[in-house]
Amino acid sequence: MIFKNFRPLSLLCVLLAGLLPALAFAATNGKEAEFHVLGTFDAYRAGDPMKLARHAQKIEGHVLMPWVEYMRLSLKLEDAQTSEVRAFFSTYGTTYVAERMRGDWLKVLGKRADWKEFDREAADYARDDVEIRCYAWLSRISRGDESALAEAQEMWLYPADLPEGCEKLATLLWERNRIQVTDVWQRVRELFEEGQIVAAKVALGYLPKAEAPDERMLAEAARQPKRLLAKLPKGMDKRATKEVVVLAALRHARNDPEAIAGMLGEELAKYLPEADLRYLWGRVAVEGARIHHENTLRWYARTDEAGLDDQQLAWKARAGLRRGAWQTVREAIDRMSPEVRREAAWTYWYGRALAAQGEATGSRAYYLRIAGQTDFYGLLANEELGYVGTVPVAGYTPSDEDVAKARNQPGLARSLELIRLGMRTEGVREWLFTIRHFDDRQLLAAAELARREGVHDRAIHTADRTVRAHNFALRYPVPYYEVFSEYAKTYKLDEAWVLGLVRQESRFVTDARSGAGAAGLMQVMPRTAKLVAKKVGLRGFKPKDVTEIETNVNLGTGYMKMVLDQLGHQVLASAAYNAGPSRARRWRDARPLEGAIYAETIPFSETRDYVKKVMANAVFYSAVLNKSPTPIKARLGTVPARVAGEPIEDDDAPQ
Repeated sequence: MIFKNFRPLSLLCVLLAGLLPALAFAATNGKEAEFHVLGTFDAYRAGDPMKLARHAQKIEGHVLMPWVEYMRLSLKLEDAQTSEVRAFFSTYGTTYVAERMRGDWLKVLGKRADWKEFDREAADYARDDVEIRCYAWLSRISRGDESALAEAQEMWLYPADLPEGCEKLATLLWERNRIQVTDVWQRVRELFEEGQIVAAKVALGYLPKAEAPDERMLAEAARQPKRLLAKLPKGMDKRATKEVVVLAALRHARNDPEAIAGMLGEELAKYLPEADLRYLWGRVAVEGARIHHENTLRWYARTDEAGLDDQQLAWKARAGLRRGAWQTVREAIDRMSPEVRREAAWTYWYGRALAAQGEATGSRAYYLRIAGQTDFYGLLANEELGYVGTVPVAGYTPSDEDVAKARNQPGLARSLELIRLGMRTEGVREWLFTIRHFDDRQLLAAAELARREGVHDRAIHTADRTVRAHNFALRYPVPYYEVFSEYAKTYKLDEAWVLGLVRQESRFVTDARSGAGAAGLMQVMPRTAKLVAKKVGLRGFKPKDVTEIETNVNLGTGYMKMVLDQLGHQVLASAAYNAGPSRARRWRDARPLEGAIYAETIPFSETRDYVKKVMANAVFYSAVLNKSPTPIKARLGTVPARVAGEPIEDDDAPQ
């Protein structure tokens, strides 16, 4: 009898253990505790240690005390004693805030040039931070490790402003002749390509005055490159002038690659060395590929093939896909770095290229490498092999005991509390840190905990991480199903497509807001909300109502219906929902395109990834809802050709 009742009793003990942290601070819980917790965060952001201390006194024992102690120490970290920081690590050493504090502390130690303590703490720091890497190289150089000088040169091409530690390292490399004039101009070109003009000007500060460019000419290259190129400056025999002209060509190629291609064949060819001309042909070819210019592959033929980077090769492969030039696709993928070549996208397209050239056995081998993966190209590879992707008949379902153990994880408890208090960014970081070493069963238990707490984005993300044991109900949840189902029927939309789009847009976070102003479950933009509300006759709509669940779904599905009716294709409508209808139209070709090729050749990386994920999500939602998924190739179909004379500009707001 004792053994018969042992399992229920053990489950009860686990459940009680999960409640103990809550009971510990029950006296300070509620509205008052919430007020003081939020007060500590407000005081931290304001840099007010006295106010922070007053609030902290009121919440001793609260689940977020590690954060409170982190903030208290962080405000005085520049002047902190090593013993204070070590004491913090001793108390909170396995938490996310300890990892965050260690990163902050390493930067302080680097500024102090306290290399002994820096090396001690760096040994326990697992994250990749460019500034900390720079300080690590400086530490090694201080000990006479000359090999660090060579390794550190990779930092020089970091495509943004150099943080303080890296500026110190760059100065040292310049002083020791590890960075020279050619390296400076290489960095400046990289920064101009990324639009980092201020950082480029900082890099030019390393040049001797006699070799520096004219500041007015440089400003014109950045702001009005077309004007500078229309009348080339005097002094084209000087390196600095030639380099500024190259920078102007880089800038203008983004807007008009055809114009720069014309200049490379004529005016610029008179003054620039062959290496610079080939370099610019490489940039022109990429920009041409992005706008699907008919001369793109001709421009690629003028480049230095051996000098093309992975990004340039990817766009060459995409240009080949749109032209049906399968040999070009193969050659471009062959030249990619091994890690990029192994990516699912290029594995699949290499297989397709082999199949197009009659190499069935080779193509099958490539498909097998990614078949079974639960993503866009995994699904496509499955279908090339004759299988239709579906969800496992039986997945792993966490028990109540498993979920109770997850609830008892302090890191998960802190994450859920942060999210509940409206500090989602901090909560997500805490969650990611806590689950980083979880096995599949622990991941699914954490995902189920998040689902029960209504934190659907964490449930989806966590369930997505499993390797062998899966639960597709957690990966592809259907919260608010009645609302989505009602409006999908109202607007005659495919439920699976609607849910697939929402999963990608917001992960079912009702109050999600983007930096651009999109809001709610379906991330509706303000202008779009007004447009759709008027179109569907939503009376009394006010902008503040946009995050209300039913209103948001009405507006979002209404907009899906509008773009689907305009464009007539789910792939185009998905692209339009993210980037606007005019762009979705513009990205079509003069001839019909396979849906997968259209998706892969979308110029915007965000929209390209978005469309692939929405369409793959729709396959799995159709399986979850109907138990019989619609194959992804059937969903992708064929994107019709552009219609001659069709307008490509409209007033509809992009999502």
